[in-house]
Amino acid sequence: MTENNPLSLEQPMALLEAISQLILNKMPSAEYSSLLNDFVESEFFLIDGDSLLITCVCEKSLKQGQSLHFFYLVECYLLDLINKGGHFAVVFFKDAECAYFSFPELLPLRTALILHLQNNTTVDVWTEFSRCFSQEWETCLKETCPYFLIVADEGLNQLQTHLFNFLIIHCWARRVNIVLFSGQASDILRLYAYFMPSLYDDVKLLSKNRTQIWTVYKSLLKQLEENRTSAVAPLFRDLKWDTVLEKASETISLLKKIWPERSDVQCVFCVTSCSLFLQINHDFLPKKKKAISSKNNNKQQGSCLGLAEMKDFCKLHCLTMAFLLNLPLPQRARSRFITAPWIKAIQTLFKMKKWCDYFILSNKSLFRFWDLNSVYLSDLTDDVLLKNIAFYCENENADGLHLHLGKTIMKDYEYLWNTVSKLVRTFDVGKPFPLRTSKLHFLKKKLSPIKESSQEKMPKLGFIPMSSKVIDEFVGDILKDLPFLKSDDPIVMSLVKQKEFDELVHWHSHRPLSDDYDRTKANFNAKSRDPHILKSLQKYHIFQRLYGNSLESVSSKLIVTQGVKAKKDFHEAKSKKKHETKAELIAKENKKRLLAKEEQKDEQKWNALSLSIEEEMKKNLNSGIKKLEDFLKSCKSNSVKVQGEMVGLMACLKTWKEHCKAEGKIRKDLSIAVQMIKRIQSLVDKYSELLQEADWKFIAKCLKYLRFDELASSLYPTQDTDDINKKKKSKYSVGIGPARFQLQYMGHYLVREERKDPDPRVQDFIPDTWQRELLDVVDNYESAVIVAPTSSGKTYASYYCMERVLKESDEGVVVYVAPTKALVNQVAATVQHRYTKNLPSGEALCGVFTREYRHDALNCQVLVTVPACFEILLLAPHRQQWVKRIRYVIFDEVHCLGGEIGAEIWEHLLVMIRCPFLALSATISNPERLVEWLQSTRHYWKKVDSVMKPNIASETKAGNHAKNNFQVRQSHKVRLVLYGERYNDLEKYICSVKNDDICFDHYHPCAALTTDHIERYGFPSDLALSPRESLQLYDTMCLIWKEWPQAQNLCPENFIHFKNKVVIKKSDARKYEESLKSELTNWVKDGNIKQVKKVLKHLNPHSEFRSGNLLETKFPLLVEKLNEMNQLPAIFFIFSLKNVEMCAESVGKSLEKKQEEKRSPKADKEAHVMVSKLQKFKKSVEKQKIVEGKKQRKTRKLDQSLYHEAQYNHLLQSLEENLKMPQDCTYADYKVIDSEYLQMVFDRVKFERKGDQLKALARRGVGYHYSAMSAKEKQLVEILFRKGFIRVVTATGTLALGINMPCKSVVFVQNSVYLDALNYRQMSGRAGRRGQDLLGNVYFFDIPQPKVEKLIKSKVPELRGRFPFSITLILRLLLLASKADDQEDGQAKVLSVLKHSLLSFKQPKIMEILKLYFLFTLQFLVKEGYIDRDGNPTGFAGLVSHLHYHEPSNLVFVHFLVNGLFHKLCQPTKKGSKCFSEDTMRKLVLVLANLFGRRFLPAKLQDADTKFYQSKVFLEELPTDFKAALRDYNSKVTQDFTSFLLIVSKLADMKQECELPLSKTKFTGQECADSPLVAHLMNCTQGRGAVSPFVSLSGNFDDDLLYPEIPHRNILRTLGISYAQAPLLLPQNFDSQGRRMPLNAYVLDFYKHGSLKGLVQDNRINEGEAYNLLKDFSLTVKSISVSLRELCENEDDNVVLAFEQLSETFSEKFKKV
Repeated sequence: MTENNPLSLEQPMALLEAISQLILNKMPSAEYSSLLNDFVESEFFLIDGDSLLITCVCEKSLKQGQSLHFFYLVECYLLDLINKGGHFAVVFFKDAECAYFSFPELLPLRTALILHLQNNTTVDVWTEFSRCFSQEWETCLKETCPYFLIVADEGLNQLQTHLFNFLIIHCWARRVNIVLFSGQASDILRLYAYFMPSLYDDVKLLSKNRTQIWTVYKSLLKQLEENRTSAVAPLFRDLKWDTVLEKASETISLLKKIWPERSDVQCVFCVTSCSLFLQINHDFLPKKKKAISSKNNNKQQGSCLGLAEMKDFCKLHCLTMAFLLNLPLPQRARSRFITAPWIKAIQTLFKMKKWCDYFILSNKSLFRFWDLNSVYLSDLTDDVLLKNIAFYCENENADGLHLHLGKTIMKDYEYLWNTVSKLVRTFDVGKPFPLRTSKLHFLKKKLSPIKESSQEKMPKLGFIPMSSKVIDEFVGDILKDLPFLKSDDPIVMSLVKQKEFDELVHWHSHRPLSDDYDRTKANFNAKSRDPHILKSLQKYHIFQRLYGNSLESVSSKLIVTQGVKAKKDFHEAKSKKKHETKAELIAKENKKRLLAKEEQKDEQKWNALSLSIEEEMKKNLNSGIKKLEDFLKSCKSNSVKVQGEMVGLMACLKTWKEHCKAEGKIRKDLSIAVQMIKRIQSLVDKYSELLQEADWKFIAKCLKYLRFDELASSLYPTQDTDDINKKKKSKYSVGIGPARFQLQYMGHYLVREERKDPDPRVQDFIPDTWQRELLDVVDNYESAVIVAPTSSGKTYASYYCMERVLKESDEGVVVYVAPTKALVNQVAATVQHRYTKNLPSGEALCGVFTREYRHDALNCQVLVTVPACFEILLLAPHRQQWVKRIRYVIFDEVHCLGGEIGAEIWEHLLVMIRCPFLALSATISNPERLVEWLQSTRHYWKKVDSVMKPNIASETKAGNHAKNNFQVRQSHKVRLVLYGERYNDLEKYICSVKNDDICFDHYHPCAALTTDHIERYGFPSDLALSPRESLQLYDTMCLIWKEWPQAQNLCPENFIHFKNKVVIKKSDARKYEESLKSELTNWVKDGNIKQVKKVLKHLNPHSEFRSGNLLETKFPLLVEKLNEMNQLPAIFFIFSLKNVEMCAESVGKSLEKKQEEKRSPKADKEAHVMVSKLQKFKKSVEKQKIVEGKKQRKTRKLDQSLYHEAQYNHLLQSLEENLKMPQDCTYADYKVIDSEYLQMVFDRVKFERKGDQLKALARRGVGYHYSAMSAKEKQLVEILFRKGFIRVVTATGTLALGINMPCKSVVFVQNSVYLDALNYRQMSGRAGRRGQDLLGNVYFFDIPQPKVEKLIKSKVPELRGRFPFSITLILRLLLLASKADDQEDGQAKVLSVLKHSLLSFKQPKIMEILKLYFLFTLQFLVKEGYIDRDGNPTGFAGLVSHLHYHEPSNLVFVHFLVNGLFHKLCQPTKKGSKCFSEDTMRKLVLVLANLFGRRFLPAKLQDADTKFYQSKVFLEELPTDFKAALRDYNSKVTQDFTSFLLIVSKLADMKQECELPLSKTKFTGQECADSPLVAHLMNCTQGRGAVSPFVSLSGNFDDDLLYPEIPHRNILRTLGISYAQAPLLLPQNFDSQGRRMPLNAYVLDFYKHGSLKGLVQDNRINEGEAYNLLKDFSLTVKSISVSLRELCENEDDNVVLAFEQLSETFSEKFKKV
């Protein structure tokens, strides 16, 4: 297979293999990620129905022939997708049916599945497409634009695999991404899977080889058709396909006559299938076959069977159906499971019967012309039950056990068989009884034919008795109802009493054990006197201030401690006058004098500048107006401002008149009129009380020139005797009314509602009402959840809070929790820039704590940190005195509470803190629920505080008043502060490629809606229109419905809030927008659906979505176009690390190429000559110096020296001029910063990995930003972008989380699963810089329009709780409870976490499950020796808790350590040596790579014939002894977890458990009590307590749960618990088809070759991601190494030395990257 033409092969099979290899080669690069990323209404995607069928059929627990269990698996999967917001369709291609001809047992199952989904669920099922290459399918893909297709990578045989492969490459060619069924995993909120994106090469692949691929596809179908013949021929001999189909139709038609009334599908299916089966065998098969006696058959079990056996076979089917009709699921779930196999001849009969089932179900007349009850399509066959009945008949009944069927079952059975008798008219099928007439045994003899539940394997139910204050308080209420082991039980007796563990004094070494804080690298040692360290510290502070200055222009403020002051009432009635003191009167007079002085200065300044401004406006109105506006911004005198505005207005009128008089003008330049109205609005709105009559008259005159006569009259009523005659009026008119003009052309200039009364608490600006509420919250020591758009000013409350705490004392602490390290650095720099404070020695104003480094973290007053690090401090027992100093906590981007990673940590923090908090976010859809939950936690703390109040009071008396005063005064109220108005409007544009150029089509937000969406949900709350978009909507409504009754009322000129208004405010425009939305909604409600559809269609731009390699070929052009449109600076959001860098580089190269093309041919040669001259000149000067030095001349010729210097400078200047970058070959703005500043920023990345590349791009005004970059690299891009030097930044979602990088435009480049409703709002919020841009622009490039529609109309996700506990968390909580400095406080914190999870809020059943899980965790910890029976940590609890990032790997690691495996492995090269061989190191890395940083690869990849160059890629298994130890560990865990499941099973909702989860088909009812046979067959009353009743139908017992490979759907689903909550570490992972998924060996490979590029090339991990993974592994090894050194008394311990050697070696290799 060649690279240029990979599919140019002649032989069909060779081509099929080539396609397979192509897919396999792409699998290592597949990204394992979350599919349904927070969509409320998700990305539309497709599921291949046959892949779904194969995946569920291959489920390990499912037994062949058990259809109800199969349907349960399908519905569980689909419901899981729907619950996670999935929006999808299931597609079954007609051609795909051919793949099952070799598996006839699946043909009726497939047909029943399609019918069931269509008839009994709301799932969208597509069956009309013949194949993926059909034109209809192509059209469908264009119309629906699915983002991905979920498909299997392997079928039941090679031919079906090839069909899947064709579907995969076709989807890629049509820009549809692929998601594999293999390896999928699900948690409460998300579904994770392998994602294989469609690339441009894939699009080219199909177009180049289309004919050849189609030819091979047809030959494959032909082969599958031949399989049908080969499969049917041995069964039905010469019987033709059409004959059977005709016979099936006859049977169904006859039944309609017998059963004309509405019938049940189960009964119809049973009787028609059995009668068809019998008739075919009687009428069409060879006569000799019928003559064979059953006696002969008894001897020849493998030969042909006679009609007697076939009739018995059908009777068993009818009796089984009678059972299905009468037995509820709980009773059926107790059925015995027969393991004896069918004899070969019966297996053949089953195949024939399945074909008959298929012929019946696939007959179109079955449902088309008959009113069938199709509810129970999912339960048409139960071959497992049939075998149970057959076993009874052949063995137990024959041996004398005669049990009655019961009246109901007997009646139904007889009715079914009698109907079969009527349908089979060609011969007598006999009477219903006896059930068996033939002597042949259908089942083979087996020693143990019945599967028994191995109760002896099951763990003994019961908890080990434990007690402590925390345990009793949390789970005391349920302990009385639980089973407990007695004190003399062997399990209890076997517990070894461990010596108590203390975090500070370790039980073994008695050395202090450092915590995570101590181990984090400190940037600087504050106590050090080393000059080098002090210089570095000084540099750090200088840079932080510089960085902070780039973030905001606020001047630094010196904070002076003032102590706690009584709260002032800022809402006093203005009417209340107080007596002014003499000092206040003097201050008032001074202020007046100062204002007069400032006014005089402004007057003088205006007199000096006015002439030049007027002259500039005459030459160029726009530049003159800009100068005027710049002056007005700095001016404080209102009277001077009025003068300036009037001068500007006069200039605008003059320019407008001259412009209108000019001949040959086709269109008027309305920007002049816009400037005129801007001046008028400013004068009328801000300075109306200062305007004289002449001013009003002139303003009215200006308005009349524009033909705004009514408006002019409303301002200055006069008779129309002006010098403007009618002819002139039409010449100067703008042609539209004043309201329309303002909406159309001045929307972004509309005046915002702002308060004019200052707030004494705020000096820099006048806060809005909602911002004042935030200040009140802080003043009242309350907590608040603040939801407001990006750039609305919500962060100001955070800094007010900091300032207040800083002023109160030198001890109070504010903790600022940010979601990312980048945001931590930014906030820390802002704080250091904003505030300075003289603090005692050793204390700092601001500190930082992240996993990588810390600085002044515990000796500062403002700590900026990430959630995980704050949790470390809150849970550290000996940090509680510091925790008590915390006065306020600020949670930025609190919507991360619903995020993918670390969500539970946010939850723990919110419930653990005792002080007030501020929780900020721009995107929460259910803030009321969040506040309600948080208020419940505050009530808990209020109760705790009331209990602990006497202790606080006693401490206060002891002299700790300052420390505790805050906590005594704090409020426990949680307020919700909502603000929805953005300062800037956002307008959206779709970028499309036409004629090889990029076009921009305005996208009206309403175009995203449908009538159905408006009817069901109304308008989305955050779907805002700009004023011109409101006007566009009105015009479209008028255009579509000519007789619209409300057209006049909603006309802009007549609208009540616009009528005769010179100044239409933003709030007025918003009222107009709401009126239009309300009216359109009424259209829908009143039944005017057609008109609404036309309106929405008319607003749609219908841009062409052109597939192709747009990112690589058109991205530089896109940037250039935006530059030409003056839309830079812009952030381009791209969700692929590789593409982020690639796009930035492509823009840089494009600019370089442009420069090369402009550069003259001789320029390079001239530069080379100049460089040579400079070098020669430099050498000659140095030589001259040496000569003069030897001669020891004290004097030298001054003129010669100056001449040489001038010559050198001239050459240097010429060279710089030669190499100078032309202005149009860079997007950088070199005017905004000086070269010294730029060099200082550049110097910081001198030694960084990407430093040179970033500097080169920055000089071109380009940068990129993503999480894997170092802090210094990111800061370079952030600072230069904010300064306006860099104007183009490509970025991943890292910039969405609070980073202060506002821009003019945001561009979404390429579709991605991560581009969801939440990220869209976070990212688009960056557009529009407050104070610089009145309008923000959002562009969509290479994104399908249906996706754009979804983004605009989808709501942001609701915050939902995740499973809050883990083994290690509970261990850390117990550590805090038993070892905290203040135990009462520590225990209160622990209980707050245990009792207040978001998942269990108002969910008592879930709370009970969590309590039981807590008990399970205690059992595990006490058995492993990490805690004693009083809940006190013992043994290696400290080591486990230090590795809390890596559960369950931390637990397994300690298990290996305790069992001596590492001591056995880590043997030095020779006795007494402290060095270890490379082989030992590699084995150690192999073990650790199997534990930490595990990344699985798709199972299918192992079949690939891929050549790897440096890496081995597939990780080897653990060494034998480690593998055995892991098996032992997992065995213990599964036993404990199974015991837990059995105890918790009593909480399951058995009513729900007995209905299919999606279709809600109920299988409940009254148990059949009158049948002894049923009681005998369904006698498994024990051993199925925790297993789903559907799963029990396949013979699964509770003891099957002892094998963790068993799918999680075996467990009772209403418990909401799976093996994901068990601390298991499986040595091997298997996908749903039972294939082993190999681990990626990236860690071991890197250790061997040390190449990051090798990991990119072979292991297929992106470079940035690989860097982060290796960094995490290095930190883990270091953490283990430090822990072992601290825990071990023996300094020469081999394990300690080996880990230290590995840590050092791995770190050195990593540093070289």
